[in-house]
Amino acid sequence: MKSIKHLALFALLCTAATAQAQLKNAFPGRKTRILFLVDGSGSMVAEMGSSHRWAVAVNLMSKLMDTVRTVENLEVALRVFGHNKPITARDCYDTKLEVPFAPNNHKQFINRMRAIKPLGFTSITQSLLAAAKDFPPDKTARNMIIIITDGIEECPGDPCAVSEELQKKGIILRPFIIGLGTDDDKFRKTYSCAGRYYNAQNEEEFQKAIGVIISQALNNTSAQINLLDAQGMPRETNVPITIYDAGSGAILENWVHTMNGKNNPDTLYLDPIRKYRIVVHTTPQVVKDNVEIIPGRHNTIPIETPQGDLALKIGGITKYGRLPCIVRKKGDMNTQNVQDFNTTKRYLTGSYDLEILCTPRILIPNVTLRQNQTYTVEIPAPGTLQLGVVRDVTAAVFVIRDGKMEWVMDVDGSKTTQYLTLQPGDYKMLYRAKGETRTMYSKVKDFKITTGSNTVLSL
Repeated sequence: MKSIKHLALFALLCTAATAQAQLKNAFPGRKTRILFLVDGSGSMVAEMGSSHRWAVAVNLMSKLMDTVRTVENLEVALRVFGHNKPITARDCYDTKLEVPFAPNNHKQFINRMRAIKPLGFTSITQSLLAAAKDFPPDKTARNMIIIITDGIEECPGDPCAVSEELQKKGIILRPFIIGLGTDDDKFRKTYSCAGRYYNAQNEEEFQKAIGVIISQALNNTSAQINLLDAQGMPRETNVPITIYDAGSGAILENWVHTMNGKNNPDTLYLDPIRKYRIVVHTTPQVVKDNVEIIPGRHNTIPIETPQGDLALKIGGITKYGRLPCIVRKKGDMNTQNVQDFNTTKRYLTGSYDLEILCTPRILIPNVTLRQNQTYTVEIPAPGTLQLGVVRDVTAAVFVIRDGKMEWVMDVDGSKTTQYLTLQPGDYKMLYRAKGETRTMYSKVKDFKITTGSNTVLSL
């Protein structure tokens, strides 16, 4: 946890956003590793104010290292590209880890930057690929890259594709890119897809960008998730939520959405460097992808989750130990839930098709759930068919619906006595002795099932 003096030191480099950062928003106990990937190509000797770009970078990096040297759980490293071979060599592999990650290496970092002279070619793609191996193995650490460059890629390769792949693998968080000395739209478009881009046309803007980035690197940002009802009000709650890293897919947070004492969604703290995938575990679940957090302010994340209730009941005294019902979205065969009868469950508002797994099954289409209303489905309690079989038979039970016979179930004709739990209704038993070889010996018996009653039938 940073002390007050650290925040005071940050004020030398950072904007007002840093001064507003609160101590409780940091990353206690977690190591943060920042690799500075710095352009050492020949163009870095171009003028910037009264000096040149490389000299400005050395000066600001020196101040920064002095500032962060006492910050707990922070390590830095330096990789430079385009500084060992002349530009005429067009060497796309001219990249080197000049200062590896280690505790208390800030003086080494400053001295090495002062010793380097800009010289060669801009090779960002190969430098990013090499940088992936610069971070020590540690699944709990926050690995970040800050790219400082004044030119676009001059070698084959796609920095955006490499950056995206490294993020998906969980090797790094989304990089920061500082573009020096240019406000070219092509420059901005080239790097915005690789990470969070900052333009710095002069030393003041460069200093400001570094300050903002370091503030984001070392501080969480407050946010709240508003679960909106059908009226667009944040009144839904008590729902489990999972937050994933949008790049790597790693699970970052799990909790149950809560309203605070003022009946507002409770505050959480998120890393502003990441993009998020938020899954609200309603039924069906709601997903919000590529959520970005704006650092230095309280973020409100709205997600539409209007819900209503479905109550399933059995009338009277039931013989069912457990009676499940398959719940599907209207016209969709994917199962959203299997809900037991004599329970109430919340679902997103909308229309659903129900398949009740009684015997025979009952299909109830187009059940419409509305905000904060309860839709009740009640079916009668079943009756019992006591079936006696004198000789081995082939038999099936049919229910009569709308004047048509609908198959319900086959009967095990080898059992002499059995009890079948059936919904009330009119039925037919179609059967024939297994030993008979002519259809004329097929027989039909009608029977009726009544709620709570026992019907006896002999074959």
